[in-house]
Amino acid sequence: MAFARVLGGALTLLLLGGCGIFTQRPEAIPPATELYERGEYELGRRRYEDARTNFRRIVERHPESSLAPRARFLMGEASYREAEFDKAITEFEAFLSLYPRHLIADLVQYRLAMSYYDQLKPVEQDQGLTVKALEQFKRLVKEYPESRYAPDALAKIDICLGRLAQKELWVATYYYNQGNLAAARQRLQGILRDYPRTLVVPETLFLLAEVNAKEGLADEATQTFRRLAEEYPYTEWGRRAAQRLKVATQR
Repeated sequence: MAFARVLGGALTLLLLGGCGIFTQRPEAIPPATELYERGEYELGRRRYEDARTNFRRIVERHPESSLAPRARFLMGEASYREAEFDKAITEFEAFLSLYPRHLIADLVQYRLAMSYYDQLKPVEQDQGLTVKALEQFKRLVKEYPESRYAPDALAKIDICLGRLAQKELWVATYYYNQGNLAAARQRLQGILRDYPRTLVVPETLFLLAEVNAKEGLADEATQTFRRLAEEYPYTEWGRRAAQRLKVATQR
C-alpha cells in the first residue's frame, strides 16, 4: 500500500506538471511606442508585411494611443510603397473617415490621390482611374488649401484634365477616320467646352475645321481655321491652319 501511495503521488505530480506544458501564458502586449519603432524599422528596410503587422497591432491593441492614427496611415503607406494600391486606398480612406482634421490628413489625402494617379492607363485605354485621381486631387485642394501638397495637386489636376482631353480627342479622331462626322463633332465640341485650357485645343480646332469642311460648311471651317491661326500661331496646328487659309485665298 505504501508503494501504491507513492505511485499515486508521482502520477499526480506528473499530471500537474503536464498541465503546464499545454497551458500557454497570455502574450504580453508591447507598448505602442515599441511597436511603432519596430514598424518604422521594418518599413525602412522594405519589409512591408512585417511593418504592417506592427502598425496593425497598434491600431488593434492601442486604439486610444496618439500613435494609432499615424500607425493606420503607415499601414497604407507600406502597401503604397509595395504598389498594393487597393490595400493602400482602403487604409487611407479609413484614416480620413476617422481623422479628417488630423495634422497629417493632407498627406494622407495626397497619398490617396497618388494611389490612383500612379495607376493611370495609356490614353487608348479606359480613363476611370484618371477620373478618380482628379477627384481626389481636387478634394485635397478644397479641403486643405494651405497644404504643402496643394501646389503639386494643382499641377496633377492639369495633367489629369489633359489626359481626359486626349482620350476624347483620340475617340473623336477614330470617329472622323470612320466617317462618323456627327460623333466626331460632338466629341470635339465637348473638348472645347470641358477642357478649354488643355494642350489639345489647337489640334481639336483643326479637326473641327476639317469636319466642317467635309460637311460642306465652308464659312464655319474658315472661321475655325482663322481662330486657330490667330490664337495659336506658334503651334503646328496654327501654322497648318494659316497655310490652309493662304491656299483658300489664292483660289
